[in-house]
Amino acid sequence: MDAERAGIAFSQARPAPVATRFDWPAFQWPSFEGPLMGMPALSYYLWYELNHAAVSPLRLAADTTRLYFKNPLNPLAHTELGRTIAAACSVFERTTRRYGKPAFDLPKTVVDGATVDVTERIVWQRPFCDLVHFQRAIPGPRKADAKVLIVAPMSGHYATLLRGTVEAMLPGHEVYITDWIDARMVPLSEGSFDLDDYVDYVIEMLHHLGGDTHVIAVCQPSVPVFAAVARMEAEKDPYAPRSMTLMGGPVDTRRNPTVVNTLAQERGIDWFRRNVITTVPFPHPGVMRQVYPGFLQLTGFMTMNLDRHVDAHKALYQNLVKGDGDSAQKHIEFYDEYLAVMDLTAEFYLQTVDTVFVRHALPKGEMTHRGEKVDPGVIRNVALLTVEGENDDISGVGQTQAAHDLTPNLPASMKEHYLQVGVGHYGVFNGSRFRSEIAPRIAAFIERHRKPARAERVKREEPRVSELKVPEPKAAETKVEAKAEAASKAATAPAASSVVAFERPKPKREAAAKPPLEAGPAPAAPKAAEAKAAAPDPAAAKGPSALFLAAPDGTVDDLALIDGVGPALARAMNEAGVYHFWQIARLSKDDISWLDEKIGAEGRILSEKWINQAAKLAARA
Repeated sequence: MDAERAGIAFSQARPAPVATRFDWPAFQWPSFEGPLMGMPALSYYLWYELNHAAVSPLRLAADTTRLYFKNPLNPLAHTELGRTIAAACSVFERTTRRYGKPAFDLPKTVVDGATVDVTERIVWQRPFCDLVHFQRAIPGPRKADAKVLIVAPMSGHYATLLRGTVEAMLPGHEVYITDWIDARMVPLSEGSFDLDDYVDYVIEMLHHLGGDTHVIAVCQPSVPVFAAVARMEAEKDPYAPRSMTLMGGPVDTRRNPTVVNTLAQERGIDWFRRNVITTVPFPHPGVMRQVYPGFLQLTGFMTMNLDRHVDAHKALYQNLVKGDGDSAQKHIEFYDEYLAVMDLTAEFYLQTVDTVFVRHALPKGEMTHRGEKVDPGVIRNVALLTVEGENDDISGVGQTQAAHDLTPNLPASMKEHYLQVGVGHYGVFNGSRFRSEIAPRIAAFIERHRKPARAERVKREEPRVSELKVPEPKAAETKVEAKAEAASKAATAPAASSVVAFERPKPKREAAAKPPLEAGPAPAAPKAAEAKAAAPDPAAAKGPSALFLAAPDGTVDDLALIDGVGPALARAMNEAGVYHFWQIARLSKDDISWLDEKIGAEGRILSEKWINQAAKLAARA
């Protein structure tokens, strides 16, 4: 089965097998005239839907027949004839059904020798992705584990294909994973999604998770994650990860090219645009969206090893007739995952094929993000681990390791490469060898490159308001401590944000990403001499006080946890010298005025009670 699983593809050039079996250009669809000239009258996506609907009655009849001959009260169910009919109906129903998104199904894990419950929580949302946190119910205080962001491939299969990766990392890490959304389920009104957006998403997620985060990219996302880290290093972003692990990724497909790489190079981007892009039909929510459809990708997956798939389904039929439930169940579990695919937006698919497989833009130094050059040579602080499989026929040996050559300014002590013998593409991130040999190496690499240990504890009980205390200031901060008590509780005019992340409109689902924070302890009453002071006047601000730092003091706090502060405002505050909750909790009236004007908050510091919220968050740290 390992050899079979090795055929599961993540590369964005996955239509390759389709081209080898079908001559798509030979079939020309009739086109509309007039304003819709050039649009297929009936796209193959619509034909697929019509065929699926036409087979539905037969599938229902087959399932009903199967249940009839599986009923223990039916005497025929105990005969070879009954088992044969039930097995035939079962295979027909399974090969004609549409498979939905599988579940992660990881309810428990083992931490420090004890079994604990695991709860999936969506902690960040955008139209095309949810960030899922596998929250472990660890009793009592303990040293905090490293935060790990697993970036799943957006290349056909759902993120649940990395179930084994998550399971292996859970015991010793706080695990988050990108759960990409099927493009056909995203309304056209939510806008487009391309490779630049992918990089934006990675950066925003790292901002949301805060400092001391480690990112793992599995196959396809190796390139956008590498690009995101390069851009963050170029901008001296304090939220850049501590380490990145690239696994079986197409960093430089000129090295040891596979069949997939060769086909993309030979066909060129125009061929893919003409032959694999189609329109989502009604009644899907994403109707009229241009996509690379999941069913077409699945056709490519299947035709790579068609004989193996046919043999596997023959074996399923025979096992069902014999009553070998264990073997049949293994087949069912594998194909429930394998046959579940999602659509990709056309712009993301085409831009990825062109950038990664046709032009080789990243290794040539020609890749850009939002018009800015992506230069991996600026990476100096993010440790790099690359992992490859000896028998990988999707991303050839050496393609991921190329990342080391692109980072000449990263110290050798922060680089590591590992080649796992005896595994193919799938075995790089799942299976017994991944669990026993690869995962421990990743865990050890992450631990070596964590922030120097601090007295960091995880509290499982929320502190009472009366117990909240803001950390004592350092010597350089004592002069501003007295001013901190002067922070006014009076609200100013309603807020109106003037900073937009990445100069793109905030998606509609953003509001659901972060629950409102309960109000913290009220700030100290202002002194008598200041009681008459009105709301801070930005014009009166003379400049930053000693409270504002030139560099963060240890791990940067995730300021976006403050209700009303998004990634853009958090980044603006970092640029202004605010990196920690305790700084916001001690803002004086003059500090508020200066910072208000500096970041364009327009009175939100007071109106949204950032100081109270920061005090509560500082006490939790």
